[in-house]
Amino acid sequence: MPTFRHGKNVRIFVDKYDFSAYFNDMSASTTVDTAETSAFGTSAKTYIPGHKDGTVSLSGMFEGTADTGTDDFFSSVLGSSTKQQVIIAPEGHTNGTRAIALQADSTSYEASSPIGDVVQASVEFQSNEGVEHGVILSSGSAITATGNGTSVSNGAATTNGGVGFLSVPANDRNGAITVKIQQSADDATFTDLITFTAVSTETATFERVEVTGTVQQYLRVNYTVAGSSGSATPVVAFTRR
Repeated sequence: MPTFRHGKNVRIFVDKYDFSAYFNDMSASTTVDTAETSAFGTSAKTYIPGHKDGTVSLSGMFEGTADTGTDDFFSSVLGSSTKQQVIIAPEGHTNGTRAIALQADSTSYEASSPIGDVVQASVEFQSNEGVEHGVILSSGSAITATGNGTSVSNGAATTNGGVGFLSVPANDRNGAITVKIQQSADDATFTDLITFTAVSTETATFERVEVTGTVQQYLRVNYTVAGSSGSATPVVAFTRR
């Protein structure tokens, strides 16, 4: 039997912010260009695939708080030369659930208000290098100590590399945290695949790292935590190519 998910569990992370509480509708579209190769003598058109493309649309509630509200953030990044990192967890961001992730340009931001309803906001993103589909490797639970996350199996190794995404929306740890994605062929011996830039003391941050070549069947997150108090909430996703 298929396993369906309720939309209430969707989580949205843009750069270092958790915007899940502001949006109530999400649409992610992945497309690929096609070039026609039809020739004389064929009875039907033929095509070959070209460039991948994709967009993400978010809509929900307007919020005007400085630095963290929808209006302050999305109005400031519109038209920026700096691309945004978007992580969407359609099933909720528990370990091993599916992830949609992309590097994108914010192409539209709109605020609207019907007289009898909440003030609304909507955002459009145009992907750069396509929309990636993968898995959540870290659920955003508070991290306070060095250790490993639960491994996630892909069923087999892949050979075209992939992309790791990190978002840390909250961090009051009084020491640096190093987050790694590690890989294994047998779910026993793990080696480093991606080492993200160390997360500084009490700093919210985000990062996207590409890798090439073989990615083994099993992936997990590894944390090295310095300091003596506080915690951080890293969300990690990996998309294979």
